[in-house]
Amino acid sequence: MTVLGTGVAYGLATLFAMFSGMPIAFALGAVAVVFMAIYMPSASLDTVTQNVYEEMASITLLSIPLFILKGAAIGKSRAGQDLYSALHAWLHRIPGGLGVANVFACALFAAMAGSSPATCSAIGSAGIPEMRKRGYSGGFAAGIIAAGGTLGILLPPSITMILFAVAAEKSLGRLFLAGIGPGLLLVSLFGIYAVIRFRREYEAARAIYDTTGQGSAILMHDEFTLAQKFSTLPRVIPFVLLLTGVMIALYGGYATPSETAGLGGLLALALIAVIYSVWRPTDLAPILSSTIRESTMLMMIIGMSLLYSYVMSYLHISQSAAEAIVAMQLPRWGLLFAILVLVVVLGFFLPPVSIILMTAPIILPPLRAAHFDIIWFGIIMTIVMEMGLIHPPVGLNIFVIRNVAPDIPLRDVIFGTLPFVLLMMAAVLVLCFVPGISTWLPDLVMGPEAVR
Repeated sequence: MTVLGTGVAYGLATLFAMFSGMPIAFALGAVAVVFMAIYMPSASLDTVTQNVYEEMASITLLSIPLFILKGAAIGKSRAGQDLYSALHAWLHRIPGGLGVANVFACALFAAMAGSSPATCSAIGSAGIPEMRKRGYSGGFAAGIIAAGGTLGILLPPSITMILFAVAAEKSLGRLFLAGIGPGLLLVSLFGIYAVIRFRREYEAARAIYDTTGQGSAILMHDEFTLAQKFSTLPRVIPFVLLLTGVMIALYGGYATPSETAGLGGLLALALIAVIYSVWRPTDLAPILSSTIRESTMLMMIIGMSLLYSYVMSYLHISQSAAEAIVAMQLPRWGLLFAILVLVVVLGFFLPPVSIILMTAPIILPPLRAAHFDIIWFGIIMTIVMEMGLIHPPVGLNIFVIRNVAPDIPLRDVIFGTLPFVLLMMAAVLVLCFVPGISTWLPDLVMGPEAVR
């Protein structure tokens, strides 16, 4: 069979396994093992476990379960709700300040947890009921939290970026720094939209009140004294200091990414023990079990995806696909557009972890040949994968929101997230025209990257 025929069979087998309902890790592993048995020497099957182990035996990948531990420690405590309450108290005078507070709360929590679903769950459980109670429409409230949760894979420390750094063989510290500027850009766009949308809903409620006399909770105003504002800070400041300390340790060269992850996890456990009295075995059990469960799931996906990519490379599928893309002689930006469309389509069905590990061997060589900055592309790709978290049919954050707020119809949740998808598209265009937004900070802190 030709390489084309093998590649088509490989792709169809993968789709069949995925749509059979099999977990992603087992689907990828099963397809890889079957094609190894058919096309590779029989002795290769004896080395499956060795290949998976060697691919996963990476110090960089070690940081993933440690960052998950830090996120679980914060997500399973009241830290998210306290963070949200403090931001609401300080931002309540801004039109739509409650929505803006949720955007900032998602950003800060994402920077501490590194997980989009964890951010949605932690901030959404407090933020959505509060916004609904104050008259925000269900779709608006759900859209803010779902979109804000996507920042978990863009703002450091991001598990998705760790995997991209491994796949692209790039500096993790540089990639983390590159995500800060675009992350702040998205936070600003989301906050501006929250203010504009709030004004529209406020004016509609005011018009109804003027016409019928029927009031709405959105017309009410919260008031906080200065003492009340400052009373919210003691429980939040330690976690902000934790985030700052971890970033200084990483970018100041005092610790490697794995050491930083371990430091962050231990400090997060210490903080919740001191602030929330979470130290008993019964209190720690949900945190540790959640960490083990999510880490095992991710590491299984990573291991099987790497085996899948290894078989794809052995059969020359990835090399041939990359050569075919180059042979199309697309214009430089046409190549980028085609690749991003591919990522969007894959985002309909797959999580970011699988997209990175499955596509990296195919898309990175043509991008290097076209002289694209791979760090910059990593940020662009991350934002595009963020869209996949909030658009159907498999938008993970949409289903997290459904669990947090089951009273909001799925249709309202989906339509509430669509404006944020458009804002992410706008952010991608801005980064294409102004790439310095993602590159200035890494160049400032770590110096210009050597040409590779």
